Amino acid sequence: MDKVLLAILLLDGFVLIGAILLQAGTGGGLASLGGGGGTDSTVMGGRQAVTLLTRVTWWGSGIFLSLSLILSLMSAGGTGPRSLQGVVPAPAPVQSSPLPFQAPQQAAPAPAAPSQAPNR
Repeated sequence: MDKVLLAILLLDGFVLIGAILLQAGTGGGLASLGGGGGTDSTVMGGRQAVTLLTRVTWWGSGIFLSLSLILSLMSAGGTGPRSLQGVVPAPAPVQSSPLPFQAPQQAAPAPAAPSQAPNR
């Protein structure tokens, strides 16, 4: 079921791309919001005639949004928090490795008994 909905979503996406690219630009775009581009006093321009491409764009975007929502709900459908137990293997026990060779420490020489130097 989800593969069919995904195929419809992809087809709808291509239809949307075509419908949007085939529409004629209204001129000005966001640049007209700066104060000099529009002839009407409305912010986004006057009301335009609704063409077939406009209807296809609105319907296509609605279908795209709906299918995306349905597919996202289906992918998360009924799954609670997932546990990683069984997925990730347990780490191997750590074996103690021998320490590197260390020279035996020599005992500090014992202080020599004070020698009696001959008096001259």
